Amino acid sequence: MKKVKIMTSTTTKRSALLIAALTATLLISGCKNVPPVTSGMGSDQIAPGQKFSKHLQVHNPELGKKLHISDIRSRTSNELLEINLSLTSTYEKTLKLQYQFTWFDKDGFVIEAGKSPWQPLDLHGMQTATVPGLAPTTQVASFSLYVREVPEKFFKF
Repeated sequence: MKKVKIMTSTTTKRSALLIAALTATLLISGCKNVPPVTSGMGSDQIAPGQKFSKHLQVHNPELGKKLHISDIRSRTSNELLEINLSLTSTYEKTLKLQYQFTWFDKDGFVIEAGKSPWQPLDLHGMQTATVPGLAPTTQVASFSLYVREVPEKFFKF
């Protein structure tokens, strides 16, 4: 009789541990941010402005909170990558900015570093502006847009 109770007790403990482990696994996997799948297609769960964030480089955190890329259009023109990027301000006042493209090859190496000049850009409150870019060579595979704010002392007369 006692052996049966020990086996039942051990089996019960094992079952309880297994149930606890399965429950923990289900709870943990249920907390992951997995895009839902419908009709064989996944949908991105990306916050507005985050979809293209890998292409925007802003080294001023305060300015970075005020800007995001809302759209990117690209095409090949004479075998060169041509970009039309929509840069959107979420700030209610005018931002005096400069931007510069950095171009990368398929291995992630910079192509013609420092040769692209800084271009001026005024973004008025909540405005979206199209920023054009043309790759310098046919080896370009990706890009980043660097944006910096022009200090007030440089544009006040």
